[in-house]
Amino acid sequence: MAEPKRCFVVMGFGVKTDYTTGRKLDLNKSYQYLIKPVLEKKGWVCVRADEIPNSGMIDLQMYLELLNADVVIADLSTTNANAIYELGIRHALRPFTTIVIAEDKLVYPFDLNHISITKYTHLGDSIDYGEAERFHDVLDNLLDAAVNHTPPTNDSPVYTFLTNLIPPSIQNKIENIIHAARESVDAANVDDGSSKTLALICGEAEDAIKEKRFSDAKALLNTVLMLKKANEKISIANDPYIIQSLALATYKAGEPDIVTALNEALELLGELNLSHTNDPETVALAGSIEKKLYENGQGEEHLKNAILFNERGYFLLNNRYNAINLAYAFNCRVDTNLYPNKEDKIADMVFANRVRQRVLVLCDKDWADIAKREADEAARTSTASAEDIQKQKDYNNEQKFWILVNKAEAYFGLGKFEEYKAAVEQARQIEHTEWMMQSFQDQVNKLQKLLIKHGDLLETPWVFNG
Repeated sequence: MAEPKRCFVVMGFGVKTDYTTGRKLDLNKSYQYLIKPVLEKKGWVCVRADEIPNSGMIDLQMYLELLNADVVIADLSTTNANAIYELGIRHALRPFTTIVIAEDKLVYPFDLNHISITKYTHLGDSIDYGEAERFHDVLDNLLDAAVNHTPPTNDSPVYTFLTNLIPPSIQNKIENIIHAARESVDAANVDDGSSKTLALICGEAEDAIKEKRFSDAKALLNTVLMLKKANEKISIANDPYIIQSLALATYKAGEPDIVTALNEALELLGELNLSHTNDPETVALAGSIEKKLYENGQGEEHLKNAILFNERGYFLLNNRYNAINLAYAFNCRVDTNLYPNKEDKIADMVFANRVRQRVLVLCDKDWADIAKREADEAARTSTASAEDIQKQKDYNNEQKFWILVNKAEAYFGLGKFEEYKAAVEQARQIEHTEWMMQSFQDQVNKLQKLLIKHGDLLETPWVFNG
């Protein structure tokens, strides 16, 4: 029986930021929903770098995959530097059977303009089931064309322009070198029951975070960092996504106490060049941690830092999450001695409300985007599975809930209480977990105390009308 064909997938993993557009994309969703199902259905072996066993020889195995895989799929979404580097290696090693894909908002670097790139639509933290269905057909056809075309069609610009170049796979002694390297890898990968792939460890950590088992998530992610310390060649373990996830799990776990946990989480983020990074995920997380340190009595300097991070995140992404947090932070600053003059305090109250006005605009935009998507989904329900439809519905409902409570908090801060009540009631009608509404109510209660104390600084005083 012939061995199954093998596909090596070159891409980032976890949540990555496209610094050109400021968008955050969960690349695991691209892999799990768009790529892997097609290959598994065809009976192919599908491997991504984080699925290689943790033998300490990940780099060696990666190069072997780039040389030997029947097909390499390279997803360049977020202009991932590692993916582009590995694509270049594949193009140097093989004249054909390389497929390049990317999400449709990617701004291509100049040198990629002459490469055929197949596009797909990414929602940021999810993939629409209709888009997944469409892309499955596209990728299936691309795979068939790559392996069945006789003679193979060059897709490497290296071999297209350097027509007399000989691929290394047909040079003498290469097979012996590959065989020796493969034996070395296989010996290192003998499964004694203790080895897990990075994908498996990170997947378990993600599940733990979703289930609010933060201590478990922290332990799992620390395992990844221990792998890095044990073998510096495992560069994938130093991925920002892992550091961000560990920082989140650390501060949410609150062990051995909340202040110690917050400081430990902030120290972890320091490994990501916190003072200068433009990664919105890192910046937003740092802002939340600094705000928590301030709220736990660790000094006004932490509020000052929180505002700087929130401002940076807001200007990078122009999104409602950073905006609503920034508005609240301005109100917090009024309650401190960071700017003791009355004029400065008035300015912060005004700035907070200006940002809230922007939150309302962003909420309406995000709501319209979901409405359009739901209309498109309704036209495709005849071909989608019940499970896919429910997953998409749950995702849309969660997004709509957060839009409505962000809108409600903005209205509350602006003193528009009838609109506030209407938005809250609308949010209550959407299926959600209890902690989501409790989190919102806790935030509004904190904001209410600040505005009762300082609302008279506004030209039209903020007066609570409950």
